[in-house]
Amino acid sequence: MFWDTLAIIPVLVVEAWSRQATDLLNRDANAAIWWGTPVECASALERRKREGGLSSVRYREAYRRLARLQQRVDLVQPHPVVRDRAIELLKHHPLRAGDALQLAAALIYFEARPASAIFVCLDSRLRHAASQEGLHILPEKLGTS
Repeated sequence: MFWDTLAIIPVLVVEAWSRQATDLLNRDANAAIWWGTPVECASALERRKREGGLSSVRYREAYRRLARLQQRVDLVQPHPVVRDRAIELLKHHPLRAGDALQLAAALIYFEARPASAIFVCLDSRLRHAASQEGLHILPEKLGTS
């Protein structure tokens, strides 16, 4: 499975989807993320800390979880092919640049693994674009626990 940043955040900090996300990730022997996902995760953690939504203890634990995650996942590296695919995706889908890079990385990752083309994503716009590009999306519905 390929994991979008918003699907990783509940693994790092307590959110509504944390239990399900953690269980799914623990069962995913072939998890993959985009090269920029750890940076996006760090940005989310720093924002929460600044805004007072993350105690020092939970902040440190979230970073430990992020470090462990990076050790066990496949990381899709930045490459001109990813960049070019992201540009093409932007021509067809109303995505932000970061989301286009995430989706491009997922699509390139799955070219070698078409049978495992599952995209774990919590962003509705990105989910729609990924579905239009032929990926199976988890969770199947947003807002369910």
